[in-house]
Amino acid sequence: MKFLLSSLAFLSCCLTAWAQTSLTVGPPRVYFVADAGVGQSQTVDVTNPSKDYTLELAVSLEDWKYSLYGDNLLHPPGTLPTSCSSWLSVSEPFFSLGPGETKQLNLNMQVPPHIQFNDSVPVHTAMLFVTQLNPKQGLDKDGANIRIALRSGIKIYHRFTARNNADIEVTNLRYHQQDSVGNFVEITYEVPGNIWVDGNFIVEFINQENGKKTKLEQQGFYCLPLDKRKHYIEIPADLEPGDYIASVIANYGEHDRIKVAELEFKHEHTTL
Repeated sequence: MKFLLSSLAFLSCCLTAWAQTSLTVGPPRVYFVADAGVGQSQTVDVTNPSKDYTLELAVSLEDWKYSLYGDNLLHPPGTLPTSCSSWLSVSEPFFSLGPGETKQLNLNMQVPPHIQFNDSVPVHTAMLFVTQLNPKQGLDKDGANIRIALRSGIKIYHRFTARNNADIEVTNLRYHQQDSVGNFVEITYEVPGNIWVDGNFIVEFINQENGKKTKLEQQGFYCLPLDKRKHYIEIPADLEPGDYIASVIANYGEHDRIKVAELEFKHEHTTL
């Protein structure tokens, strides 16, 4: 999908029909930095890549937060303490897009005059969805008739000015050996800062017997202040048995801040 963790899309049935009709919305994240009583505007582009189908579209807003494992949890607008759904308006809540057409929407935020920074709610969020209102006829993988409807979403963040402390703390590392799913390292971390954080985990396994190093591909993460999270690093199936040190580097924020944690563990092969 276009936007990885920040984009949602659904079909009324099967993915075989996805290529026939599509919808893109960007950027995947929109950031507002404003204090009480201030209004700001950003732009959102909506594109219909189809060559032969006009899309009838509607814009809506919902609340969201991350789960313990980094999944997006949606809630009705205005129900979460962090919600800024009611502060937002869009220039065209209903519109049509012809084949190949792109429309730029103005997304406006008006921060209420009584809203002030609060340590328990340091940022505000919402999710903007663009939903197709005219489902298209298609066929599933078995040739049955289906109706296809598209929905794509982007995340909206708000923070106050002079608040720019991106921080995380790795609180625990654990080695897990599971017969059914293989071996992995569990990273537990918290977010004590006052703004959202995005970054990468850089993981390296060092064999204490021969000094061999196995470096994994970086794994990205996104989180909100006050989150408590778990992230799982799969241990390569071909990693030889032995005594290891796992070195975990969290690289995050605009200024590439770094936190390091290490774990000693004994690795054994798992039969799947």
